[in-house]
Amino acid sequence: MIRSLLLSAATGLLLSACVQPPLRGTGDLGVVVERATGSVQIIESDTRTALARLEGFGDLSHASVVFSRDQRYAYVFGRDGGLSKIDLLTRRIEHRIIQGGNSIGGAISQDGKLIAVSNYVPGGVKVFDAATLQLVADIPATLLADGSKRSRVVGLVDAPGQRFVFSLFDTGEIWTADFSQGNTPRISRFTDIGQQPYDALITPDGRYYMAGLFGEDGMAQLDLWHPERGVQRVLGDYGRGQVKLPVYKMPHLEGWAVADNQAFVPAVGHHQVLVMDSRTWKQTAVIPVAGQPVFVTSRPDGRQLWVNFAYPDNDRVQVIDSETHSVIADLRPGPAVLHMEFTARGDQLWLSLRDGGQVQVWDPYRLTLLGSLPATAPSGIFFSSRAQKMGY
Repeated sequence: MIRSLLLSAATGLLLSACVQPPLRGTGDLGVVVERATGSVQIIESDTRTALARLEGFGDLSHASVVFSRDQRYAYVFGRDGGLSKIDLLTRRIEHRIIQGGNSIGGAISQDGKLIAVSNYVPGGVKVFDAATLQLVADIPATLLADGSKRSRVVGLVDAPGQRFVFSLFDTGEIWTADFSQGNTPRISRFTDIGQQPYDALITPDGRYYMAGLFGEDGMAQLDLWHPERGVQRVLGDYGRGQVKLPVYKMPHLEGWAVADNQAFVPAVGHHQVLVMDSRTWKQTAVIPVAGQPVFVTSRPDGRQLWVNFAYPDNDRVQVIDSETHSVIADLRPGPAVLHMEFTARGDQLWLSLRDGGQVQVWDPYRLTLLGSLPATAPSGIFFSSRAQKMGY
């Protein structure tokens, strides 16, 4: 009798072990945002496959994603104020909250314990516990002159020293929120930085915060090593210039390419990629391209730049040699290329075709198509390796 019970128990344990998913890491995982259906696909770069499709994320028309330090969890920021936490291993939504009325991105803190969200409505930044999504801090933005509402917040990034940095679009400010001493942040405000900062980035070393200005030419730069020096104006000709050209889509500053002491920037309203000396922040060259650039994305080794474009040239991608500044490939992946993402070591380039209903995978060395995955109006592609980068 006892022997029979032991055999039954052992058999049960063996069967239980058989149905458990195999142990695996998350370093080759990522997500694809399907903006039209409010859904997200979990993807695996090693096999170039989709592992799962999750629904129920609300409005993903301007969604972005950050990852936990262990690269297990993805945090999805929706345009409708939704903040969702995905477990990449169990392939499910672990938590979801509606924290605002209109959001425009977020960031994860240096220690991985805080999630910050930038809001248009209500204007400001809200900060949450990364484990529970409980509210930790609420940072309201500056009231407009008529007192009707608060400024919209854009360009939110994480920075060294347990800081978040962001821009106030309507009031022309840059703020830093320092959480190094606890959950009550120390706020530093820099005013009169320029008209309508619309997007921003932080350089890969975490030193410079750069905000693009929509209301005037130039960029606003804050040196986080020396914030006491205030905000400086750099690249004075950056913008639409003297002749106000139509801008079909504002370029994104995330993914700025920096290679060999050069920074490559998408021009606003011009068929150009601008080149700056990243030591002096002065323009040194202009690279003519096929259309108005949206993203200028650098291969991890810095040798190549992949550029996509606004309508009507959004079926093209051009590849630039960062050393010679020459266009070495003019690709036609398909209709409405929205986003591009390299794998961590640069062996693959993934791009989304919103109107083509697919995500393509390219070999950036041979410039050949490796394969594709079906997706419903895909937009952003985000790999978990972003967890180890500042500003991502």
